[in-house]
Amino acid sequence: MNLKAKCCTLLLFAMHSVSYGQMDQYKYARPLAGINGQWHQVILPAGIVGKVRGDLADLRIYGITENKDTVEAPYLLLQKMDQIAETEIPSKLINTVQNERGYYVTFALGSGEAISLIKLVFGQDNFDWKIQLEGSQDQQEWFRVLADYRILSIKNKLTDFQFTDLIFPMASYRYFRLLIPNDQKPDLKKAISIRQEDLQGEVDLFPIVQTRNSKITPTKQTEVQLTLESPVPVSRLRIHVTDKFDYYRPVMLSYLADSVKTQQGWKHNYRRLASGTLNSLGKNEFNFESTILQTLKITIENQDNQALNLGGFEVKGFVHKLMVRFTQPANYFLVYGNDRATVPRYDIQQFAAKIPDNPPLITLGNERQRSTTTLTETLPLFQNKIWLWSIMALIIGILGWFTLSMMQKK
Repeated sequence: MNLKAKCCTLLLFAMHSVSYGQMDQYKYARPLAGINGQWHQVILPAGIVGKVRGDLADLRIYGITENKDTVEAPYLLLQKMDQIAETEIPSKLINTVQNERGYYVTFALGSGEAISLIKLVFGQDNFDWKIQLEGSQDQQEWFRVLADYRILSIKNKLTDFQFTDLIFPMASYRYFRLLIPNDQKPDLKKAISIRQEDLQGEVDLFPIVQTRNSKITPTKQTEVQLTLESPVPVSRLRIHVTDKFDYYRPVMLSYLADSVKTQQGWKHNYRRLASGTLNSLGKNEFNFESTILQTLKITIENQDNQALNLGGFEVKGFVHKLMVRFTQPANYFLVYGNDRATVPRYDIQQFAAKIPDNPPLITLGNERQRSTTTLTETLPLFQNKIWLWSIMALIIGILGWFTLSMMQKK
């Protein structure tokens, strides 16, 4: 073999080692099993999300072929989130009458389509009524839809709260009649009829390993700190209150972003997630943008009221999944844990509509830490980068010497 051929062989060997080195940049790896077609989906365990960057940019799927080549499989990251489709159905108020029971407000739906939500808009504040809602096809025979349904408005210097949405199972009537038991005529501006269809996403329920509940007397607050097993993507919190009396309390949700040790001890920095009102009318379920966290803080403003008795908490997050395209036979691994990785750019992002809706599911093997475990026997010969760069420098020197020799001969 002449000198030129030897140099080319060394160069190819070095480039091959560099291609394997892509996988060495990630701290964790899991083997993929069950690949038998082009498209597959991978459900990410919540524990994985806690070990990647906040933007999930350092997820990669690499494969090692029989020829010891490294290939990369493109993917599309999806969240299996709730989807709510709302369609407003045209309606109009047709009359308002009064009897000893109160005021009846009737409105008509021209099409008679099924609806499941009526949003009431009033021109007045500070009321507390238990209403009744009925439906009819001909205004002769009426059928009860809601009974003793409470609507509420409170507005003062401290509070601005309204609960005026009528929520009920899907009902199809041409006419709806609302009974408001009040001596004075209600200032109902409009009633918006909506057909609401909920497509529930898939969520994980995260175990809570520690709950700390404290009452702060000077600020008249209740603080609850929830600690989860590990950092996970949280997007929903439900608070259970055991008290049976009526209540409405401002509440703020925040999470522990980082901690700094000072001379006075540890300083914990919290960031706001969401705010709302804890009340006796709703489900007390709060939704917010998916955030990776392990410690969640709930701050309840009691004002001059006694603290509420909290019966429990549900912390949830939407399931993450990868839609992956495989085009070459190989032993594939999901790798993650690289702070320097950037968001991958794949062609399939432009053709998401062509991805099958529900491709076969493949399973993830046990997690392996790259610092202590090698994936296969085909990993790089030179784990130490000093060896690799030394070989590259040697090859460049040999090629330079070969080039000068050829020029002198000419």
